[in-house]
Amino acid sequence: MDTATSVDCGREVRFRRSFRSIVECMVPCCGFQPSDSLSSDTESTHGGSSSTVTGTFFGYRKGRVSFCLQDDTRSSPLLLLEFAVPTAYLAREMQYGLLRIALECTRQKEMNMGSKSSTGCSIFNVSVWSMYCNGRKVGFAIRRQMTESDLAVLKQMQTVSVGAGVLPVAPKSEDGDLMYLRASFDRVSSTDSEAFHMINPVGSSGQELSIFLFRS
Repeated sequence: MDTATSVDCGREVRFRRSFRSIVECMVPCCGFQPSDSLSSDTESTHGGSSSTVTGTFFGYRKGRVSFCLQDDTRSSPLLLLEFAVPTAYLAREMQYGLLRIALECTRQKEMNMGSKSSTGCSIFNVSVWSMYCNGRKVGFAIRRQMTESDLAVLKQMQTVSVGAGVLPVAPKSEDGDLMYLRASFDRVSSTDSEAFHMINPVGSSGQELSIFLFRS
């Protein structure tokens, strides 16, 4: 089996107010074919014309989870982060029905890391963030370049706009299944912050998942 398995959240997986079914929905559903149009360049910048972006969580069940932001499923990443928490930990937090991830960077820390001007630097260029999950500090998040493995995952998922599932990998990893969750996010930008609020496909007014990046 060399194609990804996915679940179309818009049709078959309904994002209810609780994420208690997120793990159960990670089962085979349909296959899709990868293409070669995705660039490996992670340094592309956002033009500011779009208020909606694609966000993808992916990672091995026992390994660290990554989060990728794209203008759309076929574009180069706007931002690729690795969180210092296992994928399974994030899945457990989602089961409680509310997930808020806050990533904080201080201007002093940026200057210490070599940034000449924190106010003139894109917040997407920050290298290291303090990470909070539902108000609890859980370590750090780092911005990193896309690897060949990341590129293969994103290529495999190009036809998935919204969904959750398990991607087939060969050989099998000791870290378990390669899991993913992809959704559309409303993007709200300001000089020193970016906020991304998951769009519920069924039109619920509640926001179950939000990610905040900010300077302090």
